[in-house]
Amino acid sequence: MLARVARVFDRLQAAWVRPATQRTLGTLLVAAFLGALVVIELGRRGLLPAAWRAAVPRSHFYAVHLAFTFLLFIESIGLAFNLAESVANSVGKHFEIFALILLRKAFEQLAFLGEPIGWPLVRPAIVAMLGDAVGALLIFVMLGLYYRAQRHAPITDDLEERSGYVVLKKGIAVFLLATFAAIAVHAGATFALTGRTYSFFAAAYTVLIFSDVLIVLASLRYNSEFRVAFRYFGFAVATMLVRLALTAPPLVDAALGLGAATFAWGLTLAYNALAPVLVAGDAPSGRRLR
Repeated sequence: MLARVARVFDRLQAAWVRPATQRTLGTLLVAAFLGALVVIELGRRGLLPAAWRAAVPRSHFYAVHLAFTFLLFIESIGLAFNLAESVANSVGKHFEIFALILLRKAFEQLAFLGEPIGWPLVRPAIVAMLGDAVGALLIFVMLGLYYRAQRHAPITDDLEERSGYVVLKKGIAVFLLATFAAIAVHAGATFALTGRTYSFFAAAYTVLIFSDVLIVLASLRYNSEFRVAFRYFGFAVATMLVRLALTAPPLVDAALGLGAATFAWGLTLAYNALAPVLVAGDAPSGRRLR
């Protein structure tokens, strides 16, 4: 069963990384941005049907928000594909997406202001905007340190078990892709039927927490050493902190995200430095990660 799911993953990944697919996605992003600008302008001029006017935002900056949302959804799909290649890199992808979410929040502040934009309108929101922007920048810097510190190593020296672990991660990745699609469809249907919606990314990160825990538990089949379990559970904690940051108020969200990225970086440094020492303390039955 897992082997068939892994083949599905391989076909999806091959289609995703194809240059034509990436160009198409870029074209769709541009079309969504320009289309949103046109629709918003038509709404401001009273040229839309009456039933649409209440649902269409009045600020042109909402088009930036919409384009960012589509970009983040695309990045979320890329996160699922990264999971099968490297758990550590997929955690880094969590922070990449959250940094983009913070930048989107900075633009989102403008979307709720009137036009033309002037200092009296911007002043109440400037602290939140700066907090999100600076937080995104600091997470960007921390991400560079995190990726630089990585020392990728197989979870086990046994080639057959290593292959089984990769197949298992591909199965989890396919589950994530299906879950993300279901959340997106449900959020869109909810908005179409009720005019209300919820945060796709808050729901997606909740699923990611459980998938991270599942990977930890699954990894124990191939390597039961304390240091490996600690590292993977630490990554799950970092994901949980990002999930909390998504619903936190301005400034707190950036601080939580930066704290999570710093924790992941510190965890990586500690693992690289001390994992060889901890091998001596592992139970004799533990299988070694080299």
